[in-house]
Amino acid sequence: MASEDSFLVLVHHRGSVKRKTRSGVKFTDKDPLCIVVSPTTSYDALVSSVLVKLGVEGVKRVMFLSRRQFPEVRTPELLAKFGDVVSSSGGSNRNANTIATVAGSSSRPAVASSSIPVYVPVVQPAASPSFAVDLSGNVGDQVGYGEHLPTDVRCPTPAGVGEGLFDEADDDDLEPDLIADESGDDVGDEYPEQLAGFGARDTEGSASMTEFQVGQQFQDKDEALLSVKTYVGKCSEFGNGCTWLIRLSLRQRKGIWEVKRYNGPHTCLATSISSDHRSLDYHVIATFIMPMVRADASVNIKVLLNATAAHFGFRPTYRRVWMAKQKAVAIIYGDWDESYNELPRWVLGVQLTMPGTVAVLKTCPVIVGGQEDESRAYFHRLFWTFPPCIEAFRHCKPLVSIDGTHLYGKYGGTLLVAIAQDGNSNILPVAFALVEGENAESWSFFLTHLRQHVTPQPGLLVISDRHNGIKAPDGGWLPPAAYRAFCIRHVAANFALTFKGKDARRLLVNAAYAKTEVEFDYWFDIMRSENPPMCDWANRIEYSLWTQYCDEGRRFGHMTTNISECVNSILKGVRNLPVCSLVKATYGRLAELFVRKGSEAQAQMATGQQFSQYLVKCIEANLKTARCFTVTVYDRDNSEYTVAETTPTGSFSLGTYRVSLGSQTCVCGYFQALHYPCPHALACCAYSRLTWQPYVHEVYRMSSVFGVYQMGFTPPIPEGFWPPYAGSTVIPDPNMRRAREGRPRSTRIRTNMDDADPNRPKRCSLCRQPGHTRRSCPQAGRPTVTEGNN
Repeated sequence: MASEDSFLVLVHHRGSVKRKTRSGVKFTDKDPLCIVVSPTTSYDALVSSVLVKLGVEGVKRVMFLSRRQFPEVRTPELLAKFGDVVSSSGGSNRNANTIATVAGSSSRPAVASSSIPVYVPVVQPAASPSFAVDLSGNVGDQVGYGEHLPTDVRCPTPAGVGEGLFDEADDDDLEPDLIADESGDDVGDEYPEQLAGFGARDTEGSASMTEFQVGQQFQDKDEALLSVKTYVGKCSEFGNGCTWLIRLSLRQRKGIWEVKRYNGPHTCLATSISSDHRSLDYHVIATFIMPMVRADASVNIKVLLNATAAHFGFRPTYRRVWMAKQKAVAIIYGDWDESYNELPRWVLGVQLTMPGTVAVLKTCPVIVGGQEDESRAYFHRLFWTFPPCIEAFRHCKPLVSIDGTHLYGKYGGTLLVAIAQDGNSNILPVAFALVEGENAESWSFFLTHLRQHVTPQPGLLVISDRHNGIKAPDGGWLPPAAYRAFCIRHVAANFALTFKGKDARRLLVNAAYAKTEVEFDYWFDIMRSENPPMCDWANRIEYSLWTQYCDEGRRFGHMTTNISECVNSILKGVRNLPVCSLVKATYGRLAELFVRKGSEAQAQMATGQQFSQYLVKCIEANLKTARCFTVTVYDRDNSEYTVAETTPTGSFSLGTYRVSLGSQTCVCGYFQALHYPCPHALACCAYSRLTWQPYVHEVYRMSSVFGVYQMGFTPPIPEGFWPPYAGSTVIPDPNMRRAREGRPRSTRIRTNMDDADPNRPKRCSLCRQPGHTRRSCPQAGRPTVTEGNN
């Protein structure tokens, strides 16, 4: 029987902590040792009692690692773990069964690492044994026996014990799996004698010659492998003077990977990855470039390649970096192949979100062994547009620019875009299509649905390039229902293929921009005098297709397609995304555009502005030049005038122009071409004390500009609420996949439009920064190794 001041201690020596409970921890040992102690019992006496009862005195040493308190009966529970007694020669009798992997519910600081060697406390408290602490976890408080305990009370960790013996987050007691390497050694049998430090490595930092530490942890295997991907388990010079070695194992209790064995640093002379090394594969590069791709999916491959070489000291191939970018895009935006099958469900979801959304999906049958596979279908074409775009075009200028741009992802294809423009000179994509390429069938598919769903207005002008596939299909694209015009930039590019020299191209462009026949003849005569075949080439194209003076004012001054500006400002990066993410991006980008431009228009209307800022600037510029005019009225009823333009001093006449305010024309051509008063018309209005506002086209009014963006987008419903799709599984056409070997083939057809601007500052071909060349680039001085055949 224990005395009144004595109490019972339960010592668990075969079990472990199974799980935490409200009262502390639950032990699995069913037969603990029962030892009666008193407040005067020393630590050595308790240890000796445990060892004697187990019959291992002099062979084993003990530590108490976990405990549970029962205040009502004053019966604490301790978990005893044993280690071999070290002999005088430094050896030990290792027992693999004494390795602990449990964590108690203690509020004490966790032990630093599993590599701390076992030790027996040398400081013996005078009256209070080290085990008689406040078992509620209040270390340092009065215990109840009158003695004050030390503020730092820790149970030492035996060699081989997993990190975190007092970590409350562990729920089970699973031994970590081991990762074997070429040496065949057992991770659990070897431990370094000294702990070098503790901390996780920043995976974004330098990967060359980074030192590791035993106990270092990673969130997953990929992060762990990435940290050692520069090296493979052992140094390539292992056994030839270098002892660098690392081994990882999975801690299943925490779901993290931990360095279990590490011999470092390198004792060889290697300072970077060798040329015959394959560790820097596209998986590692993809992880490194992930932040850059996330920030801009259109980032150039050369930029990523240079960044990789600067970071790792190793220059991979263009193909490897391209593959790494495709993997990074797939991780961020979804799998390339699965993206095709997501399209039908997304279409159903967006149609549920915004009724009136138009989406036309065309597929091709999959033929296997001469039989059609009805469960699958190849993606062929997709046309889509949204209700706000359809409504917006009714308030835009009565013209639309169409063009195509190539996709740059894992699978090829072409994105066709129809672009409109509001009265404030803002471009707006109103319809899209994903097709296999630019041909007569794909353009017919796009234009048919564009006319049917978006642009039913009569007298519409379509601006495009001279692609042979763009032919007016049946369905309302022929005059007088619609008219066609060519982009002068594409016409000039084709012209420059035959007639070299920038002067010849400039003459053609000036002739195309001429707003009167007189001005056109002036530039055409210069072309004829310099090279008559240039005029013959231009005469083969109908004038109404490429000149402004013959378009009857349908162009509104627009001579080019705006596809480049549209892609760069609104659809930047979408060509590099999987198809479903691309379609989703058009919804999100347009929603953002409508909010921003709609807010701007609403704010301008709130200040009382009647016309767009673009028009106001043009009118102000015309008013400045209208001060040197002499106006004569010929027919006040019909508002017919003549305007004599003179020099600022009035000494010389620069020409006489005939203006008709009634028909809104001027012989200068600007009034009817741009649909707002030219300087001569403004002079006539000032002379007759008339306001110029009635002679401005309705599209330039702020009410029209606001009408473009008045209808907003609806937030899309979550993917989990998309309606089910019962059709065939949509898969990508394997014929559209880019080449699996070699450098990816460029889909761009380079013309004279790609000639660099001579006034544009040159950029370094290595870092893409202006101000220096590759030879003087700061990056060129960094040591890099050219990749071998791996």
